[in-house]
Amino acid sequence: MPIDLVRIGFRPVAAADYPLLSRWLEEPHICAWWGDPEEELGFIRDMVEGRDTTRPYLILLDGAPVGYIQAWFIGHHQNEDWTKDTPWLRELPSGTVGVDLSIGDASKLSVGLGSAALAAFVARLRREGHETIVIDPDPANTRAVRAYEKAGFRAMPALMGRTGGGVLIMQHDPKANEIS
Repeated sequence: MPIDLVRIGFRPVAAADYPLLSRWLEEPHICAWWGDPEEELGFIRDMVEGRDTTRPYLILLDGAPVGYIQAWFIGHHQNEDWTKDTPWLRELPSGTVGVDLSIGDASKLSVGLGSAALAAFVARLRREGHETIVIDPDPANTRAVRAYEKAGFRAMPALMGRTGGGVLIMQHDPKANEIS
């Protein structure tokens, strides 16, 4: 049975959350798909402290933190530093928002939480006026790809095979307003 979206909330990450995020980033199910935990926590610190425009949030279930989600702005990354390694960024509208997420506690995987959190976060982004929303999982992360499909994301055919193997660009379909 899907998780009721009213149970899902988001809270901006604060410095007090760093120990929790550090623990999560050390979890094997997160380490497999994210970078070095210390480096990743450094990126989050940059966001919280205003050196990066990416917006980091904790995912809340019934008010308790259960995961991490962030919104990053494609237009801010359509520069030479980023596009030399990720040229596909130039093919998206500059107003596109990218989303990344992870469920912190492994016991909460495969219960529909990722799909529900993503659907709720996309609804929030749409209310803020964002029209093009993408996510870029590793195609080998089949659990994530399936969760994103349930939340209404579809692979972008125009970018298939053009992102360097380790990235599947998926765009949210605004007609997919229910978790399937």
